[in-house]
Amino acid sequence: MSVTEALKTSSVVAVVGTGAMGAGIAQVAAAAGHVVKLLDNRPEAAAKAVAGIRAQFARLAEKGKLTLDAAQAAGARLLPVEQLADLADAALVVEAIVESLEAKQTLYRDLEAIVGADCIFGTNTSSISVTAIGAALKRPERLAGLHFFNPAPLMALVEIVSGLATDKAVADTLFATAAAWGKTPVHARSTPGFIVNRVARPYYAESLRILNEGGADCATLDAVMREAGGFRMGPFELMDMIGHDVNFAVTRSVWNAFFNDQRFLPSLIQQELVDAGFYGRKSGRGFYDYREGAERPLAKNAVAQSVPGRIVLHGESAAALALADRLHERNIAYTWGEADDDRIAEAGEAVIYLTDGRTATRRAADSGIANTVLIDLALDYTQASRLAMSAAQGCFAPTVGAAIGLLQAAGFSVSRLADLPGLVVMRTVAMLANEAADAVNQGVCDAAGADAAMRLGVNYPRGPLAWADLAGLPAICRVLANLGQFYGEDRYRISPLIQQRVSAGKTLHDR
Repeated sequence: MSVTEALKTSSVVAVVGTGAMGAGIAQVAAAAGHVVKLLDNRPEAAAKAVAGIRAQFARLAEKGKLTLDAAQAAGARLLPVEQLADLADAALVVEAIVESLEAKQTLYRDLEAIVGADCIFGTNTSSISVTAIGAALKRPERLAGLHFFNPAPLMALVEIVSGLATDKAVADTLFATAAAWGKTPVHARSTPGFIVNRVARPYYAESLRILNEGGADCATLDAVMREAGGFRMGPFELMDMIGHDVNFAVTRSVWNAFFNDQRFLPSLIQQELVDAGFYGRKSGRGFYDYREGAERPLAKNAVAQSVPGRIVLHGESAAALALADRLHERNIAYTWGEADDDRIAEAGEAVIYLTDGRTATRRAADSGIANTVLIDLALDYTQASRLAMSAAQGCFAPTVGAAIGLLQAAGFSVSRLADLPGLVVMRTVAMLANEAADAVNQGVCDAAGADAAMRLGVNYPRGPLAWADLAGLPAICRVLANLGQFYGEDRYRISPLIQQRVSAGKTLHDR
């Protein structure tokens, strides 16, 4: 089987649109050895972009990341041009213009009369159907998505998106070219949101829902997702950084494109922020206040409690083993016990379990154990600095205090959430895995591609499918089922792929 080759470095690359994304893509291509022609419909914009990229190369040379000769050579390969006709010799034309179907169709339709028959069109669209863009072309097979992430020189992921008419050889050439440019490409089919913008929706949606239901405040939820979940930014601070006008528009775009599927339902809370012009950092206000003198709210921590006199650990779960290690390091006495259920620990009269998507109150009613306390999922219980927990409504205050005391004795900052199903990390990871599994099941990408896209495109600490496999696919399936039962909504329907793999006793990465 022959391997498709990348574009030769002697091939000219054209970039149309020289904003942040276009300039970043041009920098990547020039650094890889291509002559890069830059075009923009704004006067002098292309020349300014070239000057900016050359300055970037000079800074890289100053930092020792490029030799001076390499930086100067890369800068010399950047050529600002003034009209489409100047792109006639391009082997690849990447557009990074306004997110408008009509504008993109017009650009590529005009280019068809200018460039050679073998020229590839690579759209950097993040939300528009590649199939729809190609529909206006005489030769739609030459068009594919070449979706970089911002900032393009630093972000490793590139989604190679095939529309309905895209020639496989074109997609493969772009894949090989992106790899030759030092990126990690993944193949995707042209569906709403491609991989990243589709699979990432639950990261925002589940915390928005918890906030709407009074489960916790923004600062606490952000802290739990960072300090227990291992994510670089919590959902609210991330939305503030992206901008609510942008993030909400992407959510609505995906929701509309999937014919108002409840899984992608936008949040009224975010709609209010957009209506108010509170876009986040760029406007000075979002979920947080960024104006001068404003104080950043802190995560709410449970009040310090005494170490319980009785600590019994159970089982061999990651949480139980980590508790044992952490307590041992701090010279806190405990014993091991045997129970006929999946409890993790007992602290005084409290019985502690890992959330399975039921509320603590429902779980207490089902088991007959009134003093039920639930803890959240963590990326790594041995390293996490914070843990979320909830308690059944019938759990007495001193009993809750004993559970908190145990977790604090093990070195966790404890965030007590309202008794909502799935807490926050668990339900978010379950939904991320569910959406990624659906993308795989529908042929948008493969499992490895889904995980790579989420790790490299949005810096998730672990691919959602790998995380689900590690947590145990039956457990993830139970969480989703229990969430669905609690809310009575189609939003939490379980992906057919997850159901099939659980029935077969396989993981999501098994073939």
